[in-house]
Amino acid sequence: MMGSEQSHLDFKSVINLGSFYTPPYLVKIVFDLLKKQGVNTDQYLIVDTSCGYGSFLQGKKVIGLDIDASALAQAALLNPHAKLVHTNSLLDVQRSRYGIAGTDKIIIVGNPPYNDRTSYIRSRIKQNKYAIDSDIKSRDLGLSFLLSYNKLQADYVCVLHPLSYLIKKTNFKVLQPFTAHYRLLDSVLISSADFAQTSKTTQFPIIIALYKRAPEDGMDYSFIQNQLWRTIEGKTWLLKQFDTVDNYITKYPNTKRIAPEKTVGFFWNLRDINALKRSKTFVETENCSTIRITQEQFPYYCYIDIFKDHIQHIPYYFGNCNIFIDHDNFMALKDIFVQKVCAKYPFLSRAAAVKNQERSADTVLNGYFRHLLHNHYLD
Repeated sequence: MMGSEQSHLDFKSVINLGSFYTPPYLVKIVFDLLKKQGVNTDQYLIVDTSCGYGSFLQGKKVIGLDIDASALAQAALLNPHAKLVHTNSLLDVQRSRYGIAGTDKIIIVGNPPYNDRTSYIRSRIKQNKYAIDSDIKSRDLGLSFLLSYNKLQADYVCVLHPLSYLIKKTNFKVLQPFTAHYRLLDSVLISSADFAQTSKTTQFPIIIALYKRAPEDGMDYSFIQNQLWRTIEGKTWLLKQFDTVDNYITKYPNTKRIAPEKTVGFFWNLRDINALKRSKTFVETENCSTIRITQEQFPYYCYIDIFKDHIQHIPYYFGNCNIFIDHDNFMALKDIFVQKVCAKYPFLSRAAAVKNQERSADTVLNGYFRHLLHNHYLD
């Protein structure tokens, strides 16, 4: 959100306000995407509803809004031509509050805050202290900001936000009032590691997304599955090209559905690939966060455990995807996955007899993951 690296906020405030410095080269990509689509920004009012120091306030007519008065004071020095408003941009969202006429053509730009209060990351310091309109309130500030752009009826929206807002079905469902009225025109994926004070070990994909208001031609989830994602490094991929292991197992605690006598082991609950980096896999004892494993599904959980062993070969832009699987190839190799896991965890003897490990097992498994990821595999 910041035009030059912020210095007035402590770490806790940075997290709760979602105030991360946006490098100038990322700001440039936003305006390059607009230019590529033939959008003449001089013909629009440029609006950033979380402007920070004002790095996105570029154009003849610009308005910057922010809840942080200190940031706005700095923005006033850096952007003397801008109209600046100290306000909570998620409360009483309407054009008239900011002096925007109903007939004004507007482009919303920026890097709005994202702060998932349900995430385990930095959960101890996250707060829920700002009022939000009930029709745009969500568990994540970033989702609320996208919903607010629909209320303002922006002609174009070109902002940075986590890719997970689009590729995770639960998030996409929350965004329905936005996605029903906007269509993605162009985008590029970058890493969260490009921002100061973010995790460099658990990177996740950020999309710089250009949307056009299209009330009769919005987006459904099929559109997202068939979207060709392009990374800043030049890689391209589609969601639909990957099968995922959640199509064959349950990801969440299932004590009400699986009887104890059918249980051969316990596994930690699952989310996405990045969550797997931080979480446990097989555990000896059951608790409220574990999954009961049946004999039939046991090989799939072995697969997930071995997937975690190879997770360093998976690029950041897959971090919020579900766990990939090449099902046919896995079925041909499943005994190797099972044997490898049972050798790691002696307490799983109930699930499968441990055979002697073939010396070539690691070579076979490495080959499987290279084939699974193709040119996305990180050496």
